[in-house]
Formats: sequence, structure tokens, C-alpha cells
Amino acid sequence: MGGAVSAGEDNDDLIDNLKEAQYIRTDCVEQAFRAIDRGDYYLEGYRDNAYKDLAWKHGNIHLSAPCIYSEVMEALKLQQGLSFLNLGSGTGYLSTMVGLIIGPFGENHGVELHKDVVEFEFCEPHFVVGNCLEISSDSHQYDRIYCGAGVQKDHENYMKILLKVGGILVMPIEDQLTQIIRTGQSSWESKNILAVSFAPLVQQNRTEGCKAEAVVLPALTVRSLQDLARIYIRRTLRNLSNDENPGRNNMQRASQKRKRRRCRRRRRTYTYVFVGNQLVPQEDECIEEESKEEEQEKDIEPIKPEEPQVNHLRDKILSLPLPESLKSYLLYYREK
Repeated sequence: MGGAVSAGEDNDDLIDNLKEAQYIRTDCVEQAFRAIDRGDYYLEGYRDNAYKDLAWKHGNIHLSAPCIYSEVMEALKLQQGLSFLNLGSGTGYLSTMVGLIIGPFGENHGVELHKDVVEFEFCEPHFVVGNCLEISSDSHQYDRIYCGAGVQKDHENYMKILLKVGGILVMPIEDQLTQIIRTGQSSWESKNILAVSFAPLVQQNRTEGCKAEAVVLPALTVRSLQDLARIYIRRTLRNLSNDENPGRNNMQRASQKRKRRRCRRRRRTYTYVFVGNQLVPQEDECIEEESKEEEQEKDIEPIKPEEPQVNHLRDKILSLPLPESLKSYLLYYREK
């Protein structure tokens, strides 16, 4: 699946194309896509394909096409503080983008069958190894769920049970990417988003007398008061830094739009006519119109070389009259 938009030269170029084609429609989804470089989730030697709107598979590592991830992110209607479960989480590319939107007060979990894929990723979400169809029956429910593999119709209810009332589940079922909203304890609303083709979920091979090991999802944790204080201090300092450096948040890429112009070309032709007993050539002038593409230069400033990025939040923390140990605590946001 994929190929819905033109290939980009880099991550920002790819996002520009997805936005122009209306696959990315909200600011928060655009910001998440720009913050996470898709190329970082490709193996060395394959990165040239990272910015094409195509799926990529290498061994157990698999990434869906960017247009699919865009539709999934928009359909999930993500908000700060929600809990999210990614079934078949793969490299963690989608989970990382989700984590940027649900923020520090959300819960971000994933289940991945292949251990080598979980070890490959390096992002913030908490992943467990196991089969998505073997999740423990007493597991908690989530506000948002995405399944990155084809779901058979007889597993649809199994997926729905993992969803909280008011929650949204997005999964491919019967060759349709489908959004399901749980409206009550036993009521759901479904809407098809677009036609897709996904590899099916792997079903466990069960031999006689052998029971599959249940997958235990991570516990929903409550942050400590110390951790909450750090989050709010960093947020306040970031807001102050943004107010002091307003220009850096308004930088936009100048897109090189193309326009078509029509140009006229004169071509001389000769026709021969009889004058008396002689064949005399006569010159005709034919005007042909042709279309050409040219770079639209009007009202577009030349793209300046990118300046090195400055971490204003880090500079702000280091400038505070605080003990070095407290500065280090504020600088490192996540627990190792």
C-alpha cells in the first residue's frame, strides 16, 4: 500500500506532500510527524526509501506507508493524557508520534510478537513481547487502540473488549482501515476510512495439551509528586523560552511550487502551388502552443541554509541559579 503522494527529499518534504494531499489535516498530527524522522527507523543502506510513500519490510521489521499512518493518527483523535495500546507495535515509529501528542500524563503501551523488532527500536513507549491475540483476559482497557496487522472478522469482538467506553479503535479488517468508537458497554459505531492491504495477525500454533502463554500488559502507573513538579517546571520554562524567542516557532519551509506556462513557437512551413506551368514554393508561418513547467520564483524567497538548532530550554535551565544536581534533574526529563 502507498504511493498516494510524491516522494520527498527528506522528512519535511514528505510531510509537505502528505499535508497537500489532505492525509495530514490537523496541526498536532503534523507536528508529531515533523518531530520524528521516518528515516531513523530504517536500517543503514535502506534509508534512501524512507521518504517515499511506500511500505517497507526487512525481515521482521515492517513500516506501513506514510499515508496509512497519517490516516490512522487522524482517525484516533488523540488528546493529552489518553492511554494508548499499539497491537503489533513494530519499530515504535507510530507509538513515538502518538506519545508526543498524549504527552507526559498519558500511557503508551505496545505488544510486538518479534523480540528482535522491540530491541531495534529506541523510543519512549513501553513495549512487551507477545502475541496480540493472547492478551490476558483481566487486562485494563485503553482510550485509543491501533492494530497494525489485518484482523479477521472473528477477532473483532476480542479487540473491542480492550477499549474503554468513549474510546477509539483503528484497525484493518476485511481490507478496510476501520475506525470503531465504543459508545456504551455493548454498543459501537464503525466507519470505513480507506481500502488497505495488511498482512494478517499471526495466530498461535497450539499443539495438544499446550496452552499459549498469556501476554500481561504493563500496569497503568501514577507519577510521583516529584516527577509531576519536574514536568510543570519544564513546561513553564519552555513557555518562557518560547515567549523570548517567538521567531523560531514560526519558521516554515518555502515550498517550491511549480506552475505551468504556455509558450508560443513559430515554425515555418512551405507549400507548393502551380503558377502557370511552374511549381512555386510559398512560405507559411505556423504558430504552435506548447506547455512548459517552470519554477515559480515570484513572491518566494530563496531558501537560506539551515542554521544549527539551539535547545533554548536547555540554555534556560543552565542559566538558572540552581545547584548542578537540580539542573541535571530538570534537564533529563525521562526516567532511564
